[in-house]
Amino acid sequence: MIKTDIIIIGAGPVGLFAIFEAGLLKLRCHLIDSLPQPGGQCSEIYPKKPIYDIPGFPSVLAGELVDNLMAQAAPFKPGFTLGEAATDIEKLEDGTFIVTTSKGTQHHAPIVMIAGGLGVFEPRKPPIENIVDFEDKGIEYIIKDPEFYRGKRVVIAGGGDSALDWSIYLTEKKIASEVILVHRSSSFRGHLDSVQKVIDYADAGKITLVTEAEVTGLEGGEKLDKVVITHAKEGEIVKEADHFVPLFGLKPSLGPIANWGLEIEKNAIKVDTLDYSTNIPGIYAIGDVNTYEGKLKLILCGFHEGTIALQSAFARIHPDKKNVLKYTTVNGVNGF
Repeated sequence: MIKTDIIIIGAGPVGLFAIFEAGLLKLRCHLIDSLPQPGGQCSEIYPKKPIYDIPGFPSVLAGELVDNLMAQAAPFKPGFTLGEAATDIEKLEDGTFIVTTSKGTQHHAPIVMIAGGLGVFEPRKPPIENIVDFEDKGIEYIIKDPEFYRGKRVVIAGGGDSALDWSIYLTEKKIASEVILVHRSSSFRGHLDSVQKVIDYADAGKITLVTEAEVTGLEGGEKLDKVVITHAKEGEIVKEADHFVPLFGLKPSLGPIANWGLEIEKNAIKVDTLDYSTNIPGIYAIGDVNTYEGKLKLILCGFHEGTIALQSAFARIHPDKKNVLKYTTVNGVNGF
Protein backbone atom coordinates (compact mmCIF):
# COMPACT_ATOMS: atom_id res chain seq x y z
CA MET A 1 0.00 0.00 0.00
CA ILE A 2 1.46 3.35 -1.09
CA LYS A 3 0.51 6.11 1.36
CA THR A 4 0.67 9.80 0.57
CA ASP A 5 -1.17 13.09 1.16
CA ILE A 6 -2.57 13.49 -2.36
CA ILE A 7 -3.11 10.90 -5.08
CA ILE A 8 -2.95 12.62 -8.45
CA ILE A 9 -4.48 10.63 -11.29
CA GLY A 10 -2.82 11.81 -14.47
CA ALA A 11 0.82 12.85 -14.93
CA GLY A 12 0.30 15.44 -17.65
CA PRO A 13 1.40 19.08 -17.29
CA VAL A 14 -1.46 19.99 -14.93
CA GLY A 15 -0.79 17.02 -12.65
CA LEU A 16 2.95 17.76 -12.65
CA PHE A 17 2.45 21.41 -11.70
CA ALA A 18 0.13 20.33 -8.89
CA ILE A 19 3.16 18.59 -7.30
CA PHE A 20 4.93 21.94 -7.02
CA GLU A 21 1.91 23.76 -5.56
CA ALA A 22 1.29 20.91 -3.12
CA GLY A 23 4.96 20.96 -2.12
CA LEU A 24 4.74 24.63 -1.17
CA LEU A 25 2.03 23.52 1.28
CA LYS A 26 4.24 20.69 2.57
CA LEU A 27 1.91 18.08 1.06
CA ARG A 28 3.31 14.97 -0.62
CA CYS A 29 1.97 13.68 -3.93
CA HIS A 30 1.93 10.32 -5.70
CA LEU A 31 0.92 10.25 -9.36
CA ILE A 32 -0.74 7.43 -11.31
CA ASP A 33 -0.71 7.33 -15.09
CA SER A 34 -1.41 4.63 -17.66
CA LEU A 35 1.44 5.91 -19.84
CA PRO A 36 4.97 4.63 -19.19
CA GLN A 37 6.41 8.13 -18.68
CA PRO A 38 5.21 11.45 -17.22
CA GLY A 39 3.93 14.18 -19.51
CA GLY A 40 0.57 12.95 -20.80
CA GLN A 41 -0.24 14.00 -24.36
CA CYS A 42 2.77 16.34 -24.40
CA SER A 43 5.12 13.35 -24.12
CA GLU A 44 3.08 10.67 -25.87
CA ILE A 45 1.51 12.48 -28.81
CA TYR A 46 3.40 15.66 -29.68
CA PRO A 47 6.68 16.05 -27.73
CA LYS A 48 8.25 18.05 -30.56
CA LYS A 49 5.27 20.35 -31.10
CA PRO A 50 5.70 23.99 -30.01
CA ILE A 51 3.27 25.46 -27.45
CA TYR A 52 2.78 29.23 -27.57
CA ASP A 53 0.46 30.07 -24.66
CA ILE A 54 2.59 29.24 -21.61
CA PRO A 55 3.30 32.51 -19.75
CA GLY A 56 6.93 33.58 -20.00
CA PHE A 57 7.67 31.27 -22.92
CA PRO A 58 7.07 32.75 -26.39
CA SER A 59 7.46 29.17 -27.61
CA VAL A 60 8.31 25.93 -25.83
CA LEU A 61 8.31 22.39 -27.18
CA ALA A 62 5.79 20.17 -25.40
CA GLY A 63 8.53 17.76 -24.34
CA GLU A 64 10.64 20.62 -22.96
CA LEU A 65 7.67 21.89 -20.97
CA VAL A 66 7.36 18.46 -19.36
CA ASP A 67 11.09 18.41 -18.57
CA ASN A 68 10.82 21.84 -16.94
CA LEU A 69 7.78 20.81 -14.88
CA MET A 70 9.58 17.68 -13.70
CA ALA A 71 12.57 19.78 -12.64
CA GLN A 72 10.24 22.20 -10.83
CA ALA A 73 8.58 19.30 -8.98
CA ALA A 74 11.81 17.45 -8.14
CA PRO A 75 12.53 19.17 -4.77
CA PHE A 76 9.24 17.78 -3.45
CA LYS A 77 10.14 14.15 -4.19
CA PRO A 78 6.89 12.97 -5.84
CA GLY A 79 6.14 9.27 -6.27
CA PHE A 80 4.99 7.74 -9.54
CA THR A 81 3.06 4.63 -10.52
CA LEU A 82 3.45 4.62 -14.32
CA GLY A 83 2.19 2.20 -16.94
CA GLU A 84 -0.83 1.42 -14.76
CA ALA A 85 -4.33 2.88 -15.10
CA ALA A 86 -6.36 3.88 -12.05
CA THR A 87 -9.34 1.52 -12.25
CA ASP A 88 -11.08 1.52 -8.85
CA ILE A 89 -11.62 3.94 -5.99
CA GLU A 90 -12.96 3.18 -2.54
CA LYS A 91 -13.91 5.73 0.10
CA LEU A 92 -13.23 4.48 3.62
CA GLU A 93 -15.26 5.24 6.75
CA ASP A 94 -12.71 7.84 7.85
CA GLY A 95 -13.18 9.75 4.59
CA THR A 96 -9.87 8.71 3.03
CA PHE A 97 -9.52 6.87 -0.27
CA ILE A 98 -7.90 3.76 -1.70
CA VAL A 99 -7.17 3.91 -5.43
CA THR A 100 -6.32 0.61 -7.13
CA THR A 101 -4.65 0.32 -10.53
CA SER A 102 -4.99 -2.12 -13.41
CA LYS A 103 -2.05 -4.08 -12.00
CA GLY A 104 -3.45 -4.19 -8.48
CA THR A 105 -1.22 -1.50 -6.96
CA GLN A 106 -3.07 0.21 -4.09
CA HIS A 107 -2.66 3.82 -3.00
CA HIS A 108 -4.07 5.42 0.16
CA ALA A 109 -4.60 9.16 0.75
CA PRO A 110 -7.09 11.65 2.19
CA ILE A 111 -7.28 13.52 -1.13
CA VAL A 112 -7.67 12.38 -4.74
CA MET A 113 -7.01 14.89 -7.49
CA ILE A 114 -8.03 13.79 -10.99
CA ALA A 115 -5.89 15.47 -13.65
CA GLY A 116 -6.52 12.94 -16.39
CA GLY A 117 -6.66 15.35 -19.32
CA LEU A 118 -9.24 14.26 -21.87
CA GLY A 119 -9.09 10.72 -20.53
CA VAL A 120 -8.15 7.55 -22.40
CA PHE A 121 -7.44 7.96 -26.11
CA GLU A 122 -8.08 5.70 -29.06
CA PRO A 123 -7.08 6.70 -32.58
CA ARG A 124 -9.74 7.26 -35.22
CA LYS A 125 -8.76 4.68 -37.81
CA PRO A 126 -9.61 4.88 -41.52
CA PRO A 127 -11.86 2.04 -42.76
CA ILE A 128 -9.12 0.03 -44.48
CA GLU A 129 -9.75 -3.70 -44.28
CA ASN A 130 -6.22 -4.88 -43.46
CA ILE A 131 -4.97 -1.86 -41.50
CA VAL A 132 -4.55 -3.87 -38.29
CA ASP A 133 -2.12 -6.21 -40.09
CA PHE A 134 0.35 -3.34 -40.56
CA GLU A 135 0.10 -1.67 -37.16
CA ASP A 136 3.64 -1.25 -35.82
CA LYS A 137 4.82 -2.49 -39.22
CA GLY A 138 4.55 0.82 -41.03
CA ILE A 139 1.27 2.15 -39.65
CA GLU A 140 1.39 4.73 -36.86
CA TYR A 141 -1.50 6.85 -35.61
CA ILE A 142 0.63 9.47 -33.88
CA ILE A 143 4.13 10.79 -34.48
CA LYS A 144 6.16 10.58 -31.28
CA ASP A 145 9.72 10.97 -32.57
CA PRO A 146 10.19 12.51 -36.02
CA GLU A 147 13.66 10.97 -36.26
CA PHE A 148 11.91 7.61 -36.58
CA TYR A 149 11.07 8.71 -40.15
CA ARG A 150 14.60 9.73 -41.12
CA GLY A 151 15.19 8.85 -44.77
CA LYS A 152 11.78 7.17 -45.10
CA ARG A 153 8.90 7.59 -47.55
CA VAL A 154 5.98 8.84 -45.47
CA VAL A 155 2.32 9.10 -46.46
CA ILE A 156 0.26 11.29 -44.13
CA ALA A 157 -3.53 11.44 -44.31
CA GLY A 158 -5.69 14.17 -42.80
CA GLY A 159 -6.78 17.76 -43.20
CA GLY A 160 -6.26 19.25 -39.75
CA ASP A 161 -3.36 20.96 -38.02
CA SER A 162 -1.55 17.74 -37.07
CA ALA A 163 -1.43 16.48 -40.67
CA LEU A 164 -0.31 19.87 -41.96
CA ASP A 165 2.22 20.54 -39.19
CA TRP A 166 3.93 17.16 -39.45
CA SER A 167 4.04 17.32 -43.24
CA ILE A 168 5.75 20.70 -42.96
CA TYR A 169 8.10 19.59 -40.16
CA LEU A 170 9.29 16.40 -41.89
CA THR A 171 9.89 18.43 -45.04
CA GLU A 172 11.53 21.53 -43.53
CA LYS A 173 13.89 19.52 -41.35
CA LYS A 174 14.70 17.25 -44.32
CA ILE A 175 13.87 14.20 -42.24
CA ALA A 176 11.69 12.12 -44.57
CA SER A 177 12.99 11.29 -48.03
CA GLU A 178 9.48 11.83 -49.38
CA VAL A 179 6.30 13.27 -47.88
CA ILE A 180 2.90 12.60 -49.45
CA LEU A 181 -0.10 14.36 -47.89
CA VAL A 182 -3.50 12.87 -48.78
CA HIS A 183 -6.76 14.63 -47.96
CA ARG A 184 -10.29 13.75 -49.05
CA SER A 185 -11.20 17.41 -49.67
CA SER A 186 -9.58 20.28 -51.52
CA SER A 187 -9.97 22.49 -48.44
CA PHE A 188 -8.27 22.05 -45.07
CA ARG A 189 -9.35 22.60 -41.45
CA GLY A 190 -5.94 23.79 -40.24
CA HIS A 191 -4.43 27.26 -39.84
CA LEU A 192 -4.36 29.24 -43.06
CA ASP A 193 -0.62 29.90 -42.88
CA SER A 194 0.05 26.14 -42.56
CA VAL A 195 -2.24 25.41 -45.50
CA GLN A 196 -0.44 28.00 -47.61
CA LYS A 197 2.96 26.62 -46.64
CA VAL A 198 1.95 23.09 -47.70
CA ILE A 199 0.64 24.43 -51.01
CA ASP A 200 3.90 26.36 -51.55
CA TYR A 201 5.97 23.25 -50.81
CA ALA A 202 3.77 21.23 -53.16
CA ASP A 203 4.27 23.81 -55.93
CA ALA A 204 8.03 23.61 -55.31
CA GLY A 205 7.96 19.81 -55.54
CA LYS A 206 8.99 19.33 -51.90
CA ILE A 207 5.67 17.72 -50.85
CA THR A 208 3.35 15.57 -52.94
CA LEU A 209 -0.14 16.88 -52.21
CA VAL A 210 -3.06 14.66 -53.21
CA THR A 211 -6.47 16.16 -52.49
CA GLU A 212 -9.97 14.83 -53.18
CA ALA A 213 -8.54 11.41 -52.42
CA GLU A 214 -8.32 8.77 -49.70
CA VAL A 215 -5.94 5.96 -48.84
CA THR A 216 -8.05 2.85 -49.40
CA GLY A 217 -5.53 0.01 -49.53
CA LEU A 218 -2.27 -1.18 -48.01
CA GLU A 219 0.22 -3.62 -49.51
CA GLY A 220 3.32 -5.35 -48.23
CA GLY A 221 4.74 -8.49 -46.66
CA GLU A 222 6.27 -8.29 -43.21
CA LYS A 223 6.19 -4.50 -43.49
CA LEU A 224 4.22 -1.90 -45.40
CA ASP A 225 5.69 -1.06 -48.80
CA LYS A 226 2.82 0.45 -50.81
CA VAL A 227 -0.38 2.43 -50.26
CA VAL A 228 -3.33 2.55 -52.64
CA ILE A 229 -4.88 6.00 -53.02
CA THR A 230 -8.30 6.35 -54.58
CA HIS A 231 -8.65 9.72 -56.30
CA ALA A 232 -12.05 11.24 -57.13
CA LYS A 233 -11.07 11.79 -60.79
CA GLU A 234 -7.96 9.71 -61.49
CA GLY A 235 -9.06 6.48 -59.81
CA GLU A 236 -6.48 4.29 -58.06
CA ILE A 237 -2.94 5.54 -57.56
CA VAL A 238 -0.31 3.25 -56.01
CA LYS A 239 2.54 4.91 -54.11
CA GLU A 240 5.57 3.24 -52.58
CA ALA A 241 5.77 4.01 -48.86
CA ASP A 242 7.59 2.95 -45.71
CA HIS A 243 5.06 4.53 -43.37
CA PHE A 244 1.41 5.51 -43.45
CA VAL A 245 0.30 7.93 -40.72
CA PRO A 246 -3.46 8.62 -40.68
CA LEU A 247 -3.91 11.69 -38.48
CA PHE A 248 -7.67 11.75 -38.02
CA GLY A 249 -7.58 12.61 -34.35
CA LEU A 250 -8.13 10.65 -31.18
CA LYS A 251 -11.36 9.60 -29.49
CA PRO A 252 -11.24 10.46 -25.78
CA SER A 253 -13.22 8.67 -23.08
CA LEU A 254 -13.10 8.88 -19.30
CA GLY A 255 -12.51 5.14 -19.03
CA PRO A 256 -12.97 3.65 -15.52
CA ILE A 257 -13.31 7.14 -14.00
CA ALA A 258 -16.82 7.31 -15.49
CA ASN A 259 -17.90 4.54 -13.07
CA TRP A 260 -16.71 6.17 -9.84
CA GLY A 261 -19.97 7.91 -8.95
CA LEU A 262 -18.79 11.34 -10.06
CA GLU A 263 -21.20 13.76 -11.72
CA ILE A 264 -20.45 13.59 -15.44
CA GLU A 265 -21.51 16.01 -18.16
CA LYS A 266 -20.45 15.70 -21.81
CA ASN A 267 -17.71 13.19 -21.02
CA ALA A 268 -16.16 15.45 -18.35
CA ILE A 269 -16.39 15.75 -14.56
CA LYS A 270 -18.55 18.55 -13.19
CA VAL A 271 -16.83 20.67 -10.55
CA ASP A 272 -17.57 23.59 -8.24
CA THR A 273 -15.44 26.52 -9.39
CA LEU A 274 -15.01 27.65 -5.78
CA ASP A 275 -12.31 24.98 -5.39
CA TYR A 276 -12.74 22.56 -8.34
CA SER A 277 -14.18 19.91 -6.04
CA THR A 278 -16.47 17.19 -7.36
CA ASN A 279 -19.73 15.88 -5.90
CA ILE A 280 -17.65 13.47 -3.76
CA PRO A 281 -15.96 15.38 -0.90
CA GLY A 282 -12.21 14.88 -1.02
CA ILE A 283 -12.07 14.30 -4.79
CA TYR A 284 -11.09 17.20 -7.06
CA ALA A 285 -10.84 17.41 -10.85
CA ILE A 286 -8.47 19.81 -12.60
CA GLY A 287 -7.48 20.46 -16.19
CA ASP A 288 -9.20 19.20 -19.32
CA VAL A 289 -10.96 16.39 -17.44
CA ASN A 290 -13.35 18.81 -15.72
CA THR A 291 -16.22 20.98 -16.91
CA TYR A 292 -18.01 24.08 -15.67
CA GLU A 293 -19.63 27.18 -17.16
CA GLY A 294 -17.03 29.15 -19.08
CA LYS A 295 -14.49 26.29 -19.12
CA LEU A 296 -11.42 26.83 -21.32
CA LYS A 297 -9.33 23.76 -22.12
CA LEU A 298 -5.92 25.38 -21.81
CA ILE A 299 -2.89 24.17 -19.89
CA LEU A 300 -2.54 27.51 -18.11
CA CYS A 301 -6.17 27.28 -16.90
CA GLY A 302 -5.40 23.83 -15.49
CA PHE A 303 -2.45 25.31 -13.59
CA HIS A 304 -4.82 27.81 -11.97
CA GLU A 305 -7.41 25.16 -11.13
CA GLY A 306 -4.81 22.94 -9.47
CA THR A 307 -3.48 25.83 -7.37
CA ILE A 308 -6.95 26.69 -6.03
CA ALA A 309 -7.89 23.02 -5.49
CA LEU A 310 -4.76 22.44 -3.42
CA GLN A 311 -5.62 25.29 -1.05
CA SER A 312 -8.94 23.53 -0.42
CA ALA A 313 -7.20 20.15 -0.08
CA PHE A 314 -4.86 21.61 2.57
CA ALA A 315 -7.88 22.76 4.59
CA ARG A 316 -9.39 19.26 4.42
CA ILE A 317 -6.19 17.57 5.51
CA HIS A 318 -5.37 20.15 8.20
CA PRO A 319 -8.71 21.60 9.39
CA ASP A 320 -7.08 23.08 12.50
CA LYS A 321 -4.23 24.82 10.67
CA LYS A 322 -4.45 28.23 9.08
CA ASN A 323 -2.70 28.41 5.74
CA VAL A 324 -1.04 31.76 5.13
CA LEU A 325 -0.14 32.36 1.48
CA LYS A 326 3.62 32.69 1.17
CA TYR A 327 5.14 34.19 -1.95
CA THR A 328 7.99 32.21 -3.47
CA THR A 329 9.68 35.52 -4.42
CA VAL A 330 10.09 36.13 -0.66
CA ASN A 331 10.37 32.64 0.80
CA GLY A 332 11.99 30.76 -2.05
CA VAL A 333 11.27 27.08 -2.71
CA ASN A 334 12.15 24.64 0.04
CA GLY A 335 11.78 20.94 -0.78
CA PHE A 336 11.30 18.06 1.61
